[in-house]
Amino acid sequence: MVEIGKRLLTAGIITEKELNHALERQQKHGGRVGQNLVALGYISEEDLAKFFSRHPASPTTLEETGLSLSFIADLIMKHIIGMGEFMLSDVAELTKLPVFVVSAAMDQLRRDKFVEVKGGTGYATVTYTFKISETGMKRGNELMELCRYAGPAPVTLEVYNEMVRNQTVKSIVVKEESVRKAFSHLILNELLIKRLGPAISSGKALFFYGPPGNGKTAIAETIGKIMPDTIYIPHAITVGGQIITLFDPISHTPVETGEGEQEIDQRWLKIKRPVVMTGGELTLRMLDLYFNPISKYYEASLQMKANNGVFIADDFGRQQIEPQRFLNRWIVPLDRRVDFMTLHTGMMFVIPFDMLVIFATNIDPKELVDDAFLRRIRYKIKISRPTVDEFEEIFKLVCKLNRVTFNREMFHYLLENCYKKFNVELNACHPRDIVDHIVDSARYYNHAPQMTRENIDMAWGNYFVT
Repeated sequence: MVEIGKRLLTAGIITEKELNHALERQQKHGGRVGQNLVALGYISEEDLAKFFSRHPASPTTLEETGLSLSFIADLIMKHIIGMGEFMLSDVAELTKLPVFVVSAAMDQLRRDKFVEVKGGTGYATVTYTFKISETGMKRGNELMELCRYAGPAPVTLEVYNEMVRNQTVKSIVVKEESVRKAFSHLILNELLIKRLGPAISSGKALFFYGPPGNGKTAIAETIGKIMPDTIYIPHAITVGGQIITLFDPISHTPVETGEGEQEIDQRWLKIKRPVVMTGGELTLRMLDLYFNPISKYYEASLQMKANNGVFIADDFGRQQIEPQRFLNRWIVPLDRRVDFMTLHTGMMFVIPFDMLVIFATNIDPKELVDDAFLRRIRYKIKISRPTVDEFEEIFKLVCKLNRVTFNREMFHYLLENCYKKFNVELNACHPRDIVDHIVDSARYYNHAPQMTRENIDMAWGNYFVT
């Protein structure tokens, strides 16, 4: 993409002439700008990957933390208020700040008589044992009344935004073989796989629609697993003097950094690219910052948690909010790839809206959205019911996974005496659910699960209302 080329140009990695050559080659051969730069020999594939996976470097000065000494000192006060005796290393671990930064803040706290030195094994400050004073206890309680956040030190909004842009989903290269391998556990027709590949690689929004029970959610979840690489997110962000917590153990899966601890800013976590899924429980509030009036700090919105990853709006149209209100909230973010957040103080700020958004619905799209919104969704893909041949392949696969011998005669009995007799249409989820009934019965009666006429009739009777 041109934007990525411009960022490489700004960083001094390529020249304007090289970028223009890459754009000319892209016109003839397709592909991404980065791939064409590699093909022309202007940048190696390894250097390109490094550019978009740079780790947040550990600060070497107080200024590089982006935080004031007084802010750090106040955060330390809230950590030590219930610690008893402690050392600099203990505080550094809790705040995720370098020891030299913590030491400077502790010097300030000692001058203010908020902490006392209780002892030490040498003359160096790192060997001292500290304890909060009575004056410090009072100060700590006052700070807790203002904001109860006592976690890792936050990073600034500017640094967070820059890191999101560095890790953009637009830089992801999804190869055809990776797509085919990822979807190998599903029975999908060739045309659908060919449409999914470019859609995923584009980083643009997708809209899956079609009858229920035919794999829209399974396909969306698989796309989340295809997303390569890892990213860095901060534990928390500071904006306008307020704290916003970002890391969510439900949405974010930490991984080993692979780099030395001294090289990484410990306020950041390395995680798998996030996949945030929401269904009927979605409300407008979840798309904005949540301010806790008791703790007096914020929790990030769902889309902030999904940045650099995937956001799945499953069962779209069945949320607690009207679809049009949801779509109106996201028209600008989907179009301009930025979002606007507002603090309770009235301050508004901008964050990147960098994610692959997937809508999945059983409802006719024309009943949900207007043409203006659909224009903003690059890919609209219908997930149809399986053909008879595809249905049989799905049934075989489900039987294999459950160690049930597939019986073609009984399969045709199911089609003729159940589906056709009761005029029920085929759904991709039916084989799994029918075989589950057969397996449940076999476990209860303590015999091997088999595709028999009796078992199929039993499963049909339990599963369908006919």
